[in-house]
Amino acid sequence: MITLCKNLADTERLAKKFLAQLALENPKRATVIGLSGDLGSGKTTFTQLVAKELGVTDEVTSPTFVIEKKYELNNSRFKYLIHIDAYRLAGGSELEVLGWRELVANPQNLIFVEWPELVNDVMPEEYTLLCFDFVNESARKVLERKKIESTVL
Repeated sequence: MITLCKNLADTERLAKKFLAQLALENPKRATVIGLSGDLGSGKTTFTQLVAKELGVTDEVTSPTFVIEKKYELNNSRFKYLIHIDAYRLAGGSELEVLGWRELVANPQNLIFVEWPELVNDVMPEEYTLLCFDFVNESARKVLERKKIESTVL
């Protein structure tokens, strides 16, 4: 499904709709969302809007230099929102040092991974991928692909 978000309000509506769809799922492991797209295409903005919808009051910023940020959630089926930016990683082994396998094993975790293609070797067997495409200063196209198969056996 492709969605054209012409402004921030459209992106906020997309985040709400996306979360409503997730509420219907009952995972046996963490819910993992890959966010792919060029720099400035809206990956972090989307994560900020999801966090806001989940009640996160802390400022949500890109974890580019710290790699991972974790937000405790209240009144949600998830206990934690985990935001990972893999842009600076050389592969999945660097993500595993952060306890990646344990994070993915916990069904109470909602994990957003920016640049999942850089750590595809440790991504779960199936995950949702959102591809962000810059249209202009205020508009983005978002392509949602369900159940992407990673290279993990």
